[in-house]
Amino acid sequence: MTQTRVKQNVTATMEDYLEAILHISEQSGQARSRDIAEQLGVHRSTVTSALRGLAEKRLINYAPYRAATLTRKGRQIAERIGRSHEQIETFLRDVLLVPKRAARENACRMEHVVDRNVIQRLVKLGQHLRSRPRRSRATLAKAISSTTKETPSL
Repeated sequence: MTQTRVKQNVTATMEDYLEAILHISEQSGQARSRDIAEQLGVHRSTVTSALRGLAEKRLINYAPYRAATLTRKGRQIAERIGRSHEQIETFLRDVLLVPKRAARENACRMEHVVDRNVIQRLVKLGQHLRSRPRRSRATLAKAISSTTKETPSL
């Protein structure tokens, strides 16, 4: 993950754009500037600037007034970020018992900075904990609730 960022100099914001283009393309067949702006909560002029930068890095194919498409490298980055997001969100929600919305929001921030190796360890820990008897999960919920104001539900 770090190597990709250093070689490509892909920022977290750029990763968000790539991920948005992937999701929008999969849902509607094409990623238009207005759809990207809506999904990311930014102005269309901001999207245009970002798309130009991604095109310069050869991560997307883009021309004004046309839909953006991912290049092979752009798709690889978007899919990696998407997988990381899903795995982190699942861990936060299912293991740490973080409410769904908070898990999604935190995963969006964490997906850009957590190493792939660490994510794999979180996945393995989550699998192990989910395979434990309910009493172990209750113990975990009790431990977590002692550090937060909310009482997690099983």
